[in-house]
Amino acid sequence: MIHLTQGVHRAMRQHPDRLATVCGSRRQTHAQFADRVARMAGALQQLGMSAGDRVGILSLNSDRYLELYFAVWWGGGVVNPINTRWSAGEIAHSLDHCDTRILVVDDTFEPLVVELSERSRSLRTIIHAGVEQPPSGVFAYEQLIADHAPIVDAMRCDDDLAGVFYTGEGLAQDGDIGLHAAPMFHLADGAFSLMLTLRGCTHVMVPSFQPELVLETVQAERISCLVLAPTMMQMIVDHPRLLAYKLDSLQTILYGTSPISEALLKRTVQRLPGTSFFQAYGQTEMSPIVSILRPEFHTAEGRLLGKQRSAGRPAMCVEVKIVDADGRELPRGEVGEIVARGPGVMQGYWNDPEQTSAALRDGWVHTGDGAYMDEDGFIFVVDRVKDMIVSGGENVYSAEVENAIALHPAVAMCAVIGIPDDRWGEAVHAFVVCKPGTVAIDTDSIKAHCRNLIAGYKCPRTVEFRDALPVTGTGKVPKNTLREPYWRGQSRRVS
Repeated sequence: MIHLTQGVHRAMRQHPDRLATVCGSRRQTHAQFADRVARMAGALQQLGMSAGDRVGILSLNSDRYLELYFAVWWGGGVVNPINTRWSAGEIAHSLDHCDTRILVVDDTFEPLVVELSERSRSLRTIIHAGVEQPPSGVFAYEQLIADHAPIVDAMRCDDDLAGVFYTGEGLAQDGDIGLHAAPMFHLADGAFSLMLTLRGCTHVMVPSFQPELVLETVQAERISCLVLAPTMMQMIVDHPRLLAYKLDSLQTILYGTSPISEALLKRTVQRLPGTSFFQAYGQTEMSPIVSILRPEFHTAEGRLLGKQRSAGRPAMCVEVKIVDADGRELPRGEVGEIVARGPGVMQGYWNDPEQTSAALRDGWVHTGDGAYMDEDGFIFVVDRVKDMIVSGGENVYSAEVENAIALHPAVAMCAVIGIPDDRWGEAVHAFVVCKPGTVAIDTDSIKAHCRNLIAGYKCPRTVEFRDALPVTGTGKVPKNTLREPYWRGQSRRVS
């Protein structure tokens, strides 16, 4: 039986004087961290948090964010990490949706306090975890810690609800220094936090992902491991000043949240020699890992095995099947939907039994991702099922087209969607961002390049060049946003 706070206890006993967190000028040991967690847990209970109550966190990355994760659990509560890109209306809706009564904000989001208080029916108590003076009627984070004694851990475990997340193995070693560059409201970073804490590692936080800041922090703090989305990796490895930084401390990068092109992965491996790479495929619904592609398959020798384009094999204690529309398991090599089960399966979507029953059937999470499994058990994700393009009766997986386009030497980023077409039903449309300083390319160049790599019907019929693509807080390109102008006014989003 593993408790949610077990890592805090373990690190406190085994490495009490080891550095636990680094956040700007603030540094604390594991003993100090555990003491603050227990004190904040007591404060939350006194403010009305009972067993199973939700506590919202609206903040940029910080050491206090990590403290709150564990303090809420220590006090018997449930974390509700809030997407920092949401509007006030969306935040208020999420608070009411899961009856969140306590909200913690930092200086960045303190200006939303009045509006959130007016919009949310459930919100009762607000805690200010910034460095500025809190507004009237708002509790000061540091004062709460100073005023409350440590309490006994509630020891949340097993089927106890740990968190409400509105939706993104072997990574951390003893003594590692991990950098929180991806947003801490996402469960991918939540899993990273648990791994680092269980190993008694040091957490270093930057408020948000900025390529230059990440490079500076890796150099200054001797970061050994971090988690990135592919879009973040692209901004790092293609940064014009990459070689100006000393990055030899970097040992491990875990990447995931969306597919990565072979071209980007090859560039990353070449430009960060000596770094081991893990790919994690998963979903929030699986808390969040489904499969892992280990470092040996990212090397030149590993590429010869043909596994580098895969999402790896199922993680420990996770079962995976590829099934057809009726839930029947398909033979190896046939494309279907990934379904998974294991100890990390969610309890369900909050107050949404209809969506829960659609996604969770007989203990299996239906991921909505299209893939096939080879004879060795490696999972090859081809697309989101809903992102599959049907053009002239042929299935086109956008991930395959994106992978081909990304191999063009002038392409930095790309995304592929299906758009309405009177003749073919749907046509393949590509969005392309070129690398700075490259020779200008046009639609015909992209088409000709793709015809050498994939079948003609899969090649983009139209190409739209942009300076940048939209990116979500978790590093994904939101294809629904890209699709919207093309499908607006249509009765359905497929043709």
